[in-house]
Amino acid sequence: LPPYRQDDWDDISEMAKEISILKQMPRTDWAIENKQWRNIVHAYLACISFADHQVGKVLDALEGSPYNDNTVIVLWSDHGYHMGEKNTFQKQSLWQRSSHVPLVIAGPNVQGGRRCDRIVSLLDMYPTLLEMCGLPANPQNEGRSLVPLLDNPDQEWPYPAIVGWKKNSFAVQNERYRYIRYGDGSEELYDHQNDPNEWTNLAGKPELGETKKKMAECLTRVGINRQ
Repeated sequence: LPPYRQDDWDDISEMAKEISILKQMPRTDWAIENKQWRNIVHAYLACISFADHQVGKVLDALEGSPYNDNTVIVLWSDHGYHMGEKNTFQKQSLWQRSSHVPLVIAGPNVQGGRRCDRIVSLLDMYPTLLEMCGLPANPQNEGRSLVPLLDNPDQEWPYPAIVGWKKNSFAVQNERYRYIRYGDGSEELYDHQNDPNEWTNLAGKPELGETKKKMAECLTRVGINRQ
């Protein structure tokens, strides 16, 4: 079962709970008390298994077609899903679990069997496909092509990912930290190197003030300002 702490909400603001906790979805405490947590996870994994089987059918059909050697394949999903983490079962929050998705790219001139741990965004998919297909770049696009990472997954990639949600609230993710700023000014900061489950909000730590400031500046650079 996913990692969970009963006191996980003790260091977050009321606005964080208001916009990131869907009241119509079950709480982890409820699932534990009613012995439903394992059943929920089991059903979710069954959905994944079913979807995986359909992907296999598509790939089998592609292999037997004349397009096998000139087709780019991208596998992704539109959002993550809490399965008990943060005391909820849902998508749509500013925590990492809700925006962390699979992203697999395969095709001509892509070396298989490699993993890239750089932070990227789904905004990057469109410019990536344009470059891979030899099409002209779109100057209005806000993403960036991931072809350099396909060529060298270990190269430096100093670009954070930004996620927006309700009431002028945003999250900024770099390779170590996740910074969240809500519309009322309340903040969260998590060190994923030491706290991958986002259990300890470090936003109030003076020694991390500069880190928090630099991540907040990422929002300003893309035109997101406090209201």
